[in-house]
This record gives sequence, C-alpha cells and structure tokens, in this order.
Amino acid sequence: MLRVDALQIRRGRKTVLADVTLNLLPGEVLGVLGPNGAGKSTLLGALCGELQPDQGRVWLDQQELKSLGGAQRAQRLAVLPQSSTLDFAFRVEEVVGMGRLPHQTGRVRDDEIINAALQAADVGHLSGRSYLALSGGERQRVHLARVLAQLWPGEAGQTLLLDEPTSMLDPLHQHTTLQAIRSFADKGAAVLVILHDLNLAARYCDRILLLKDGRPHALDTPSKVLQPEPLKAVFGLEVLVQRHPERGHPLIIAR
Repeated sequence: MLRVDALQIRRGRKTVLADVTLNLLPGEVLGVLGPNGAGKSTLLGALCGELQPDQGRVWLDQQELKSLGGAQRAQRLAVLPQSSTLDFAFRVEEVVGMGRLPHQTGRVRDDEIINAALQAADVGHLSGRSYLALSGGERQRVHLARVLAQLWPGEAGQTLLLDEPTSMLDPLHQHTTLQAIRSFADKGAAVLVILHDLNLAARYCDRILLLKDGRPHALDTPSKVLQPEPLKAVFGLEVLVQRHPERGHPLIIAR
C-alpha cells in the first residue's frame, strides 16, 4: 500500500501541491483528474520519489519511500511517465525486458514474463521490430508492457503509477490499455493513473482524486466525484451526468 500524509511541495515561494493525504490500496485503480497545472504530475513525481516533499511523507507499505534503495524500490514500484525517450534501435522485446533489470529471476523466467507483458499490453505482434520504427502510440504501449513486466504478475505489495498512458492512443487502444491496467490491479497491485478523459476514468477507476490548484477538491467513487457541481468547480465545464445503460457508471456529456 502506498500512503501519503499531508503532502506539500513548493517551487520557490509558490506552493504547487498541498494538503494531499491518501491511501492507495491493493487491488485498486485510483484515477487522478484535474485541469492542466492542477498538480497531477507533481503528485506522481512525489509518489515515485523523484520529487522530495517540503512537508509530509510518502510510505510504501511500512517503509518510508526515501529509505528504500533503488533496486528494492524498483521491485515494488513502477512508473510510466508521460513520455519516455529512447534513441537506440532496440527490439521491442528488449525494451520490455528492461523492466526485468531490478530482478534476478533468470533468463527463462524473464522471457516468460516479457511475453506475457507484451500480450497484456496488446503489443505481442510488434515483437522483433525496432522500437524506433514504431508510431507514438505503439511506443506508448510498449512502455506499458515494460512497466507491467517490471512488476509482473501484479501482486499485493506492488504499486504502478501511470501518467496519461492513453494520451497518444486511438479509441480502441485507450480501452485495451485501461483494461490491461484494470486486470493488473485485479491481481492485487495498487494502481494510480492520471487521466484527462472523464468517461474513461468513470469506467475503469474505483476511486477518483479531483485536483484543483494543487489541492484535493474531492476524493471518492466515480459516482460521487463525477457530478455536475464538482466538475464545474474544477474544470469550469457544465455537464450532464447520466448512467451508462449497460455498465451503470457515470456517463459525462458536455452541455
């Protein structure tokens, strides 16, 4: 479980994130929503240890995150940033295999995990191709496979953080990506995902943290958070909210 207590981050004299307290639970997908500049990526940076809080603490299970060594942290916590730069012509399976570097499970087991992660991210058909020959969306899905391989099979005690993993994807692969993330959480991993699409968040997330000006505006289930009043307050957007006719989750329509 990833736990955050009274987190605050400043840049110079400006407070960019404050009053964040949350528990990310095993088996849960927590969506983080908010307008540009709301502090979403800053929060993810603090949760993975890239940014040090000015106040508050980040805990991974019973250990403070900053006390963990690099390999120990990487075996339990994986991060998919908004963009991942890789300028060498590695084969797709080699890129995914980078997720296994913190582990010492042997070549045979690593190959099994790499293949499973490729299939989970719907990029098995890209195996053998050069990473540099891929489209932006294909690269994004390959990096999803890499972080899945890093934590495979996604048990309790492992945490996956993703920053806009659907930003370059067509509608079909937006859903296949979030289905893979949802399945990973169903195996026991704790997942936090930053999204911009309200309807994708409504469908795939168990809880939603709504950020405004670097502070939590709401934290609850999609049916409670994705309502006209909080969405107007945070995004300035007037919406209608209906129930999905088959699945029952909120369906958000701009007026």
